[in-house]
Amino acid sequence: MESGTAVLLGITFFAAFVNGALGYGFSSLTVPVALLFYANRILNPALVLIEVFVNLYVLIINRASIPTVWKRFYPIILSLLPGVVVGSYMVASIHPGWMKFVTYSFILPLILIQAAGIRRPIRSERLMGVPVGTGLGLLYSMTTISGPPIAVLFNNQGLVKRDFRAGLALIRVAESTLTAIAYYQLGLFAAGSLHMIRIITPGILIGIPLGVYTIRHVDAETFRRICMSFDSWIVGFGLSRILLELGLVQGLTAYEPLMLAVLVDSYLFYGFFKTRRRNTVSITASSALEFTARFSSQPRRDGSG
Repeated sequence: MESGTAVLLGITFFAAFVNGALGYGFSSLTVPVALLFYANRILNPALVLIEVFVNLYVLIINRASIPTVWKRFYPIILSLLPGVVVGSYMVASIHPGWMKFVTYSFILPLILIQAAGIRRPIRSERLMGVPVGTGLGLLYSMTTISGPPIAVLFNNQGLVKRDFRAGLALIRVAESTLTAIAYYQLGLFAAGSLHMIRIITPGILIGIPLGVYTIRHVDAETFRRICMSFDSWIVGFGLSRILLELGLVQGLTAYEPLMLAVLVDSYLFYGFFKTRRRNTVSITASSALEFTARFSSQPRRDGSG
């Protein structure tokens, strides 16, 4: 338990730092690591209560964009409740080991899809709002994670940075509030969860402002991609460990999900930096050509031009 507390302190500080920088990522980084030491029914209630305030803080910072994103995504917000109810009941009733298995199995493909940068814009946002909202409510209430699928959705729809953060915070304030109410009704706020909140809070108070400051001085896209790689490797390891714990697979075969996650992410990671390097070279070449064209078009001072 002491080692679990130390790891929880470290990962929640890092996750808060990332959340401050990107506007999301607290649960998607905290949960895969913390589940190695704690059960969902202890971890989830603590994270949900904290995320109500963290997401509210992000929403207040980006409040100018609320009218814009609310008009686009209110069907998602209004459809969260059915998924939240079902997911919360699953946390309260399913064996902790199987909940960990479900959590890792859901998260890993979502992270890799996000890392792949797949974008397929949805033409009818309102029509898709109901199934997307119900799915997000189910996923969040089971795992406290919804950042990766929402980020994929918002990137598909081409949201600008401020609208992206405001929309993300708006949905996550709604889902975390509804999930907190459902957890309370199911009696999930035990002493262990409340004690965990006291452990996590100091790292959040320091990590979020530090992340907000740091992202102004680093490349946000590269920072985001590095965080996703860390996340995918940890989730792959967690999935392998829980396969062993549940006795579903024996020996080194259990670590195939970890090896698969490492291989796929490494390929995507290489592709990401190769594309960025190619784009940088292209932009540099274009700038050089533009400068040369401007210089050659200017009349020469010796009168020959």
